[in-house]
Amino acid sequence: METPGLVVHGEAAPFSTALRSLLNNPQYSDVCFVVGQERQEVFAHRCLLACRCNFFQRLLGPKLGSGMPSPVVLSTVPAEAFLAVLEFLYTNSVRLHRHSVLEVLTAAIEYGLEELRELCLEFVVKVLDVELVCEALQVAVTFGLGPLQERCIAFIEAHSQEALRTRGFLELSAPALLSLLRSDKLRVDEAELVLAARSWARVGCAGAAGGGGGGPGGAGAETGFAGPGGAECPGRAEPAGAAHPGGADRRGVEMPRSAKRGCGPGRPVPPPEGNPAPGASLLSGPAL
Repeated sequence: METPGLVVHGEAAPFSTALRSLLNNPQYSDVCFVVGQERQEVFAHRCLLACRCNFFQRLLGPKLGSGMPSPVVLSTVPAEAFLAVLEFLYTNSVRLHRHSVLEVLTAAIEYGLEELRELCLEFVVKVLDVELVCEALQVAVTFGLGPLQERCIAFIEAHSQEALRTRGFLELSAPALLSLLRSDKLRVDEAELVLAARSWARVGCAGAAGGGGGGPGGAGAETGFAGPGGAECPGRAEPAGAAHPGGADRRGVEMPRSAKRGCGPGRPVPPPEGNPAPGASLLSGPAL
C-alpha cells in the first residue's frame, strides 16, 4: 500500500510577488473593467477573480464566451478601492489607507469578501479619529455593522464637540443621526445639540434644492417637514441594503451601489428654526 504523500511548501514571498505583478497588467488579461467616475481602465484575469470571489464568478461566468469581452462598467466604486480589492484577491494581502478604507470596506461587503471586510474593520478601529468617525458611523449603520457602530458612538461621546462640527456629521443619514442622538453620554449641552441638528437640517435642504436630494435613481422622499423659510425639503431615499447583483450587463450597464461615503440617504428634516410648539422639546418630533 502506497503511503500518503507529504505536502511541502515553497517560499510564499516570491509567489505573492509574481501574482502581484499581474495586478492591473494588460498582459494575459482577459477582462477589462471601467471603474469610478474617472472611468479608469483596470485589467484583470477572469479565472483568478472567479476562483477567489463568488461575486465575480457570477459576474464573469462562462456565458461571456472566449476572447476579450466588452468592458464591465463599475462607475460607483472608486478606482483606488477597486484596485485594493483586486490586490487582496491576487495576493491575499492589501495596503489600506485612512482616506479610502471605508470605500474598500463597502466594496468588500458588497462583493461578499468576509476576510477583507474584517481586515478593513480592524484598520478603521486603529485609525479612527474625529474627521473619520461620522463617516464610519454612516457605513456601520447602512450595513448593520453593530460593533463598529458602537465603537463610533463611544468615540463621538468622548469627542462630542469636535465630531459635531465635522462635515461627516452634517452628511449623516437620519437613521445614523438617530442612533447617535439616542446616546445620553454626549458631552454637549442641549443648546449645542440643537444647533448641530439645525446645521444638519440646512445641509439636507441645500442638497435637496440643488438636486442632490435624490437617492438611487434620483428619487427623493418628501418628509412633510418645513425647512428654513417655510420651504419643504425632500429627503433622500434610504438604500435597501448591500447589493449583491448576480451579474452586470457586459456592454456597459453599471453595477448598483448601496452606500457611498458622504451621502445622507433617507434624511427627514427637523422643524425650522424658531420656537417649538408649546410643551414640545426642540428635539422632539418625528425628524429626530
